[in-house]
Amino acid sequence: MKKAILTGAVAILGATTNAQQAPANNNNDIRPFKVHFSDEALADLRRRVLATNWPDQETVGDLSQGLKLETMKSLAHYWATTYDWRKCEAKLNSYPQFITNIDGVDIHFIHVRSKNKNALPIIITHGWPGSIIEQLKVIGPLTDPEAYGGRAEDAFDVVIPSLPGHGFSGKPTGTGWDPVKVAHAWIGLMKRLGYKKYVAQGGDWGDAVTEQMALIAPPELLGIHTNMAATLPPEVSKALATGGPALDGLSTPDEKHAWQQLDDFWKHGLGYAQEMTNRPQTLYGLQDSPVGLAAWMMDHDIRSTELITRVFDGKTEGLSKDDVLDNITLYWLTGTAISSARLYWENKLAFFDIKHVTIPVAVSAFPDEIYQVPQTWAEKAFPHLIHYKKLSKGGHFAAWEQPQLFCEEIRDSFRSLR
Repeated sequence: MKKAILTGAVAILGATTNAQQAPANNNNDIRPFKVHFSDEALADLRRRVLATNWPDQETVGDLSQGLKLETMKSLAHYWATTYDWRKCEAKLNSYPQFITNIDGVDIHFIHVRSKNKNALPIIITHGWPGSIIEQLKVIGPLTDPEAYGGRAEDAFDVVIPSLPGHGFSGKPTGTGWDPVKVAHAWIGLMKRLGYKKYVAQGGDWGDAVTEQMALIAPPELLGIHTNMAATLPPEVSKALATGGPALDGLSTPDEKHAWQQLDDFWKHGLGYAQEMTNRPQTLYGLQDSPVGLAAWMMDHDIRSTELITRVFDGKTEGLSKDDVLDNITLYWLTGTAISSARLYWENKLAFFDIKHVTIPVAVSAFPDEIYQVPQTWAEKAFPHLIHYKKLSKGGHFAAWEQPQLFCEEIRDSFRSLR
């Protein structure tokens, strides 16, 4: 059994039970949280990694058939012989963590208050195959900017929740937890924390949730920032869905580049999303094989896959081996491979289509995102666009990959709303 210690209670974390399945409190209690997995759980993980039943080697020299056997064997060797989960556990427990029940599901979150009394509260939402691990590098720079070369007046109070079915949040036992419901839960969380004003940020599912928060538009929400904005013009969305040719109406080099990125993703990069959208429960192998889970999580859009896997191919820059394995190990130990996949099944929103957000919006366009949002599309999608920047470096997991650039963007984006 995989055990986690929850302050004030003991909760079991595993493939069938986890922290959220402790008796639910339907009041507004906020309970401190600490994580600790048993030595037995870590030994079982190592045993399973070493016992991997490997497939034959790919018959091509590129990634067109999926992740290379050599890459995955390198990852497995490091995971089983060198990687130390306890370091990640200690890092997580160095931050204030909490659990609160919202609509019958326990919501886990990190909450770090700045020493600056005028700090602006921000709620940051991760995506898939990410987790709160994505945002750990930005907590210090956002809450204590002076220590990282910034200005005191740009400080934030930071709230980082785990999506339902992900990480240490509860696994919903019924249907309905789509991005709209999560957005309502996040609004309720910020009220429960006592914030009278705040901003919100997200990429991937975090964008879907954050844009829905903006549509609900509680008076406390001053504005949002996204690093994966939903800006597709209707004609572009239709052409992608039908497999049509590039449109004649793409008027700028940035729009043509975005089309090329999206067209490639639609044709070659959507496999994981289609399976989780249609049949998430079928992915039993992800709950049984750590290496199977790792390969599934790492084979995202091609640029993210290249960035994530290159460190196991002997290259440097960007994410480290420990970065990658911290995130995968979190999914394994919490048994959330399938519960997290259900968000795709629950979602009924067109991911990249314009949502008609009217409150202030800031957009950071990273070059190796699924698509680098053109400024022309951002201006049409968001009538109250308060910030747009086209970055020269960074990809889908911006806070994780390029934390300094990400933090600079957050500071610049919300300065006018303070």
